[in-house]
Amino acid sequence: MELKKYKLGEIAYFVEDKISSDDVSLSEYITTDCLLQNKKGRTIAQNLPPKPCSLTKFKKGDVLIGNIRPYLKKIWFADINGGCSPDVLALRAKNEKESSYLYSLLLQDDFYDFVMKAAKGSKMPRGDKKHILTFPCFDIKNKTKIGDLLSKIDQKIALNRRINTKLETIAKRLYDYWFVQFDFPDANGNPYKSSGCKMVWNDALKREIPEGWEVGNICMIADILSGGTPSKANARYWENGTLPFFGPTDYNGNVFQIETSEYITEDGLKHCASSLFEEGVIIITARGSIGKLIIVGTPMAMNQSCYALRSKTGEYEYLYFLTTQLIDCLKAKGSGSVFKSINTLDIENSLLCVADAKTISKFCSMVKPLLNKIKESIKETARLTALRDKLLPLLMNGQVEVA
Repeated sequence: MELKKYKLGEIAYFVEDKISSDDVSLSEYITTDCLLQNKKGRTIAQNLPPKPCSLTKFKKGDVLIGNIRPYLKKIWFADINGGCSPDVLALRAKNEKESSYLYSLLLQDDFYDFVMKAAKGSKMPRGDKKHILTFPCFDIKNKTKIGDLLSKIDQKIALNRRINTKLETIAKRLYDYWFVQFDFPDANGNPYKSSGCKMVWNDALKREIPEGWEVGNICMIADILSGGTPSKANARYWENGTLPFFGPTDYNGNVFQIETSEYITEDGLKHCASSLFEEGVIIITARGSIGKLIIVGTPMAMNQSCYALRSKTGEYEYLYFLTTQLIDCLKAKGSGSVFKSINTLDIENSLLCVADAKTISKFCSMVKPLLNKIKESIKETARLTALRDKLLPLLMNGQVEVA
């Protein structure tokens, strides 16, 4: 039996309520830049509007979608009240119990394909609101069950991200305490610098550093490796590829990279300048989205717009955080956060304070369980996301029902 179709406008409407930006806090102000791509949720806004203006007043349970360049699939199921910019559309279910279903409905790739059919503009296309409300939905009786099922999966994904953020924060603070403030444990277990242990002046860094520590480039503890891309003209290098192939656009904000948008074959790997990098290698994006860092979470190759750093001892935890200092150093040389590219000379000419081997190993052993937990959580999130995206069209067209 064919399921009856009806329009999106029959179950939802666009929110038109307004609120002044003066009445919205930093974390409550949502722009398209706050909505992560690929259905991953929301980030905190970086700044409020420069002057008081009118925003769309949304509430918890509304579904926010980025209306500029809709093909980017920016969407968020609001868990707070707030205000959003004109380039963000807020949709509200007419029946509050169907809010989760509405979010699930708008997660579909078919929805964004539909929106783009009537999008206006070439460089910065925007969706047509009237057209959006004509998106066809299926007449399914168990809408609430579908929404609740998919919402539970998303809640678990969100929980994983919150846990990972806290674990990463703990690791960063420990690194800062040990290697920036120099209060790592001394021989007696006391904070080194605060306990009055010996510090020596370094002319290159123009600061004091712990006795026995060195100043040099990151190559003291890591090898710099390059990438490359196999020919796109040869189908044997790409078709049915199983080896992840990382490029700057694959960066998604996670500490570990598990998935990529492109995959190459074993033959493709043999015919490109990149090696297959093992877990624990640090990748720096050097062009495009510059200065982003990831830790390889599953063996992968990379393109020529990146550099890889492989720890000479295999202990990558300290190297990862030291590399964040390297990026900060490069940004400072580039007059802030904007610089056009990174090359090997930039890396080799940047001086850093490098700890002694014993302290590095002690730090790595403490942080390893935290990073391992983050990696496993990211892998679980990838599995849950794949399950959700596979279930979504089956549930929406009635091929699968929720018991």
